[in-house]
Amino acid sequence: MSLIQTAERVSQKDLSDNFVFQRSILAYYEAAKIVSGNVLEIGTGSGYGVEIIAAKTDKFTTIDKFETVLDPIENVEFIKMLIPPLKGIADNTYDFVITFQVIEHIKNDNLFVQEIYRVLKPHGKLIVTTPNKPMSITRNPWHIREYSINELNDLLLKSFQKVEQKGVFGNDKIMNYYNLNKASVQKITRFDIFNLQYRLPRQLLQIPYDLANRMNRKKLLKENTSLVSDIVMEDYFIDDAKSDCFDLFYVAKKIV
Repeated sequence: MSLIQTAERVSQKDLSDNFVFQRSILAYYEAAKIVSGNVLEIGTGSGYGVEIIAAKTDKFTTIDKFETVLDPIENVEFIKMLIPPLKGIADNTYDFVITFQVIEHIKNDNLFVQEIYRVLKPHGKLIVTTPNKPMSITRNPWHIREYSINELNDLLLKSFQKVEQKGVFGNDKIMNYYNLNKASVQKITRFDIFNLQYRLPRQLLQIPYDLANRMNRKKLLKENTSLVSDIVMEDYFIDDAKSDCFDLFYVAKKIV
């Protein structure tokens, strides 16, 4: 068992994660408006989105590199798998593939997208979310890369024929928390006078980042309890992607 709770595995059980969790759960509810048939998820996480998607599908397969214990649901199958590639999955299998906050962790992102395209049926769709790079307050060493609007679009168009560019935005309550968080992080990073967060290998920074991130979230919760606890999913919304959205929410279609 991990000695610390990594901030990369967002929990609905830790109130200090509420700002991120409510944004994350929105992706599942938005996807549930679109998906049907045979659906694949890449990146189960703690499984908080499984029931939301399963209710809209005939069969829902969810995969993760870590073992995930899910409540039994008749049309849900969990597979432990390192990806890419999507081993043992035949071409033209799924009507939809969803993958939320995963692609930024994938070393070979081009192969990742190619494999998703391969397992989608003709006219199938990929729904993908990932942090919007311009809104990142500091470097996240757990991410191999982050994407701008055009960078993710260009990557997806290498395989897919059509991409719809949407983004996840927040209201004034969300922006208040974001600005408090940004100010708090800047108090920490001001000591990084040699800009080591961008110069050191990211693997060396992962544990210090996790510790600092978790401590900062707890501090913000303690100092702004009502603000953090009052954040709900409806404080976020989907609109056309712009530079100030928190996450990119893209839908890519396989035409042939």
